[in-house]
Amino acid sequence: MSLFDDDFYSTKVSKRAARESRKRDLGFPYRSGTRKWSNVRIAFVSSITSAVAATLLFGVFFGGGPGIGNGGGSVATAGTISTVDPLERPIQASAKVRPAVVSVINQQMFAPGIGNGQALPKDSEVKGTLREAGVGSGVIISKKDGKAIIITNYHVIDQAAAVKVVLMNGETREARVVGKDQITDLAVLEIDAKGIDVVAEIGDSSALRPAEYIIAIGNPLGLGESVTTGSVSKTKQIVPVSLNQDGVYDWEQEVIQIDASINQGNSGGPLIDLNGRVVGINSMKIADLGVEGIGFAIPINLAMPIVDSLIKLGHVPRPYLGVYTMDLEQYWQQQDFEDAFGKALEGEDGKSAEKDAETGEKAVPESGGAPLKLPDDIYSGVIVLEAVGPAKDAGLLFNDVIVKLDNQAIGSTMELRKYLYTQKKIGDDIEISYYRDGQLKSTHFKLGQKEDEEE
Repeated sequence: MSLFDDDFYSTKVSKRAARESRKRDLGFPYRSGTRKWSNVRIAFVSSITSAVAATLLFGVFFGGGPGIGNGGGSVATAGTISTVDPLERPIQASAKVRPAVVSVINQQMFAPGIGNGQALPKDSEVKGTLREAGVGSGVIISKKDGKAIIITNYHVIDQAAAVKVVLMNGETREARVVGKDQITDLAVLEIDAKGIDVVAEIGDSSALRPAEYIIAIGNPLGLGESVTTGSVSKTKQIVPVSLNQDGVYDWEQEVIQIDASINQGNSGGPLIDLNGRVVGINSMKIADLGVEGIGFAIPINLAMPIVDSLIKLGHVPRPYLGVYTMDLEQYWQQQDFEDAFGKALEGEDGKSAEKDAETGEKAVPESGGAPLKLPDDIYSGVIVLEAVGPAKDAGLLFNDVIVKLDNQAIGSTMELRKYLYTQKKIGDDIEISYYRDGQLKSTHFKLGQKEDEEE
């Protein structure tokens, strides 16, 4: 008996209602007529429909749909569905490249005696002992004529009397420096290709996107293989650098900023994407108190033209002005220092030691020059300490202050170098505006070519 008067709430079902219910259950719900479907048939159709829907959804979310997982520019092959575990991709990518990653050992001459001491200059007449001075990394990019070509950093092999390469299997081989370029911090080595079966695949650094997953491979501290992972923080970062590590910024480097660890010894190793392609050459990091996860790599698209030139010529041909310089701003700072302390900043030989505007090499200015005479409104420019080559032939002298190149204002050695290397070519005409004894003058001449031995 029902607890309620309304039969809608009653648990008792009449025989007539039961018959009507069974009749409705056996009828096809979307078609009028008398055709009957069994419960088994309905369950079978539902299962097939669910399976098709699940397959389509799986294909869309795991690589089957166009524009997803393929950069938006390709469609997966018909009948194939990618089922690779995302966590496996870094493992597979690093395994693809690791056999092509090498350790690079910089050997220099050290004075005989107990302890490491300091390395002897390359032109020293003192007979020393060849020792390991530093360890970096490199990556094999090609094989040709029985030789394997390796990319590394300039600073990894700088000042080396000899270079050795350690393969991933632990074998050590002698290496020859094919070419090096301080401006881009790149160098190319060559070793015997016997037994080397894997070379790294070159990727496209212009396709990188912020937050994209990347892997840095190298040989930190000479302890063996290292794989660090992270993401791209910025695809294009401009970083000021001091070519001679003297604290004076004299060049700007375009790099990829990453948060993967670039430890000491990782320099020169490859930065790769999840396809195992080299997209950069690990170069440097910011090492400061409280700073973590800021590393930099040279984009492979910028590196390869330099590498090709080093392979073909042994150096990178650039236009040559022929001046040793000092920034006018730095000169004023020294004057302020002398006024405050009554003592000039001196080099080891008692003279101000400055650098070549184009090579960063130390230069000693000529003595006996008159003090600078400039208009009161000139605060920036480049002081000529010595003119050689084309500049000397054009009549530039000690204490001339360059302020413009082709009507482009020049305020520092960095700006002078950037203008030459990005806007001019070897043999181009150039106009130089400069001050001499307070008078603005100008001269024209053709840019020369820097010879390799002058670097």
